[in-house]
Amino acid sequence: MMNTSPLLEVNDLGLRLRTHGGMVNAVRGVSFTLRRGETLGLVGESGCGKSLTAMTIMGLQPEGAVASGSLRFHGEEMIGQSEARWCALRGDRIGMVFQEPMSALNPVHTVGHQVAEPLRLHRGLNAAAARKEAVALLDRVGIADAARRFDAWPHQFSGGQRQRITIAMALACGPDLLIADEPTTALDVTIAGQILQLIRDLVRERSMGLILISHDLGVIAQNVERMMVMYGGLVVESGPTRDVFTRRAHPYTQGLFGSRPQLGPQERPPGGQRARLAAIPGNVPELRHMPPGCPFAGRCAVAMPTCESRMPADTRLAHGHHARCALLESAG
Repeated sequence: MMNTSPLLEVNDLGLRLRTHGGMVNAVRGVSFTLRRGETLGLVGESGCGKSLTAMTIMGLQPEGAVASGSLRFHGEEMIGQSEARWCALRGDRIGMVFQEPMSALNPVHTVGHQVAEPLRLHRGLNAAAARKEAVALLDRVGIADAARRFDAWPHQFSGGQRQRITIAMALACGPDLLIADEPTTALDVTIAGQILQLIRDLVRERSMGLILISHDLGVIAQNVERMMVMYGGLVVESGPTRDVFTRRAHPYTQGLFGSRPQLGPQERPPGGQRARLAAIPGNVPELRHMPPGCPFAGRCAVAMPTCESRMPADTRLAHGHHARCALLESAG
């Protein structure tokens, strides 16, 4: 019988960062549960807290940062754990694909050495056994002539090939959880599609839990079952991907969808020009200037006087679908 106990339980996760202006809340009250084989997407603009949430889950938060709440991996509380314990998990039970393949690889080590390293550290394999496993991994992720290119250097590979190598590194020890942070950054559309298909195949084959971070709604739609929309370090809407795409309950979610370029012919008003691409006005506020209420209040076209001063409650819209907006409170 398949084990259905939670792989990852995140409850009221917070992260405070040290800045020149004092401590600021970069991640606030993030909660979710992930089981083996489940997929979760994090979406939002740059600076909304997606990557910091992932780095906190990996125990890689910035120096001086303070994590709070609860983060349980296989039932073990990880908030407050020693760096030694984190090192035992990272690269072994938890793997991460970082968003920039050009800098994720160490230029002074061959790619084979970097893929084999976690096998030697966490699995105790000798050099020959680690090399054999690493070659098989490189071959699985689509590196042609993997045995010969094992001793090649990162600069001898294209961006797409480097991203495949970082995936091989993340999967070397067969992790239970894979975090992919913008895994198709700087890749062309064809290569990006191949990388995402590779991740989907590997998640299915190995029954891993997947957290996929992206600002691209199309990527989220095609690759995850559930999603969380983040803004100002806060989850403003969450639920099954299909439900969030259909309902779009939070004004920020609506703004994200409205600002997407539309493919295909567009109707031109009689005697007029095509409508300009909709954009969310203003910018994401700095962390030290976040209002005590809804972080989106300053950019929201339907904000009410209380939005900046009072944090709206998390409102349940349907099974598993939630949004945090004062308009939904009043509607309920």
